Amino acid sequence: MKAFETLPEGYGEFYTVDLQKNKKMSLVVNLLAAVIAVLMIVPMHFAVPVNTMFSMESGMQNYYIRFGALLVLMVLYMILHELVHGVAMKICGTKKVKYGFTGLYAFAGSKDFYNKKAYIFIALAPVVLWGIVLAVINALVPVEWFWIVYMIQIINVSGAAGDLFVTAKFSRMPGDILVQDYGVGMTVYSKE
Repeated sequence: MKAFETLPEGYGEFYTVDLQKNKKMSLVVNLLAAVIAVLMIVPMHFAVPVNTMFSMESGMQNYYIRFGALLVLMVLYMILHELVHGVAMKICGTKKVKYGFTGLYAFAGSKDFYNKKAYIFIALAPVVLWGIVLAVINALVPVEWFWIVYMIQIINVSGAAGDLFVTAKFSRMPGDILVQDYGVGMTVYSKE
């Protein structure tokens, strides 16, 4: 897995993804995120009822602590998600990763070009890493904290809808593709 600083000769633009400009694609990705969230919430509710998150048995103060923790963890998770994308880019050889926030999306991007295998690794690294970490934490926390951690897991998986979308899309593309992810969108190149 290697990042290329320049586009090799003989490559031309093949496909683009820009969720800020392509409203139809953005809608599909956001609907996918909503479906994933529902599919995670409903079955889990039967294992650990959602109302345990609102339990005040341990006192009103603990109730507020849990919700404060949820808000902090949501922001922290978004930062850590993008940092993992950045670390994955570095593992693939990128020298400079650009981080940002558009108001709708947080992002990690680069001017480099990644082959299909490297880009799929970059796209899936956060959802896999944090999915495992959060599952372990969820198994260890008391029941009144279960949904706090599980909400972060829902954000992890449903928030990766764009990453899952491009992974599915790029997996069906030719093996020679190179992807340039500039943060708020990406351009796919293939041999002409």
